[in-house]
Amino acid sequence: MHEDGPRLGPGVLRIGLTGGIAAGKSVVARRLAAHGAAVIDHDVLAREVVDVGTPGLAAVVEEFGPVLDALGRLDRRALGERVFADPKALDRLNAIVHPLVREAAREAEARAVADGHDVVVHDIPLLVETGQAGHFDVLVVVDAPAELRVERLVRERGLGREAAWARLAAQADDEARLEAADVVLDGSGEVAELEAQVDAVWARWARARSAQAAPEGGA
Repeated sequence: MHEDGPRLGPGVLRIGLTGGIAAGKSVVARRLAAHGAAVIDHDVLAREVVDVGTPGLAAVVEEFGPVLDALGRLDRRALGERVFADPKALDRLNAIVHPLVREAAREAEARAVADGHDVVVHDIPLLVETGQAGHFDVLVVVDAPAELRVERLVRERGLGREAAWARLAAQADDEARLEAADVVLDGSGEVAELEAQVDAVWARWARARSAQAAPEGGA
């Protein structure tokens, strides 16, 4: 958490959004986008930087062998099963992908600002794990109990329970995320409940930024 609290002054507001896998982060990202924020999904960027023909894909194949499907694309499930069971392998993969994603994110943010957006959200699953907690004006964490998140992964994404727990173990522990947070949203309930929390936070941000932008002593 920022020692002096979130920075909500006028200008472009840069928000870091993270949370444990299956905690409800995607719901929050969609709701922020509906309010007018530009959302940069680092998961999407992570797929793009290892697309067919990219230097990123070549680097992954050099490190891990031909982890490709029949069309020459990265077999994400096969690679995931391998790296999520081996922390050292995951570190090697992150060392390849994360710098490429950060550069792509910088370019995406520049385009969003050029298009007139004054709120830019970086949706980053491994934000805390990759040491980016202090890189944003506000850090939003979506939180939900681990057992509930495992049940969601099994029910909604077709993972076995062992694989689901491995995905959780590959991320920062909940306490580390919560310690870094400026805003914590409860993702354990229904979608509408989480959306209402986002609406309230957005309204609070808007009021704070308007107050800081107003001339001293009033208009």
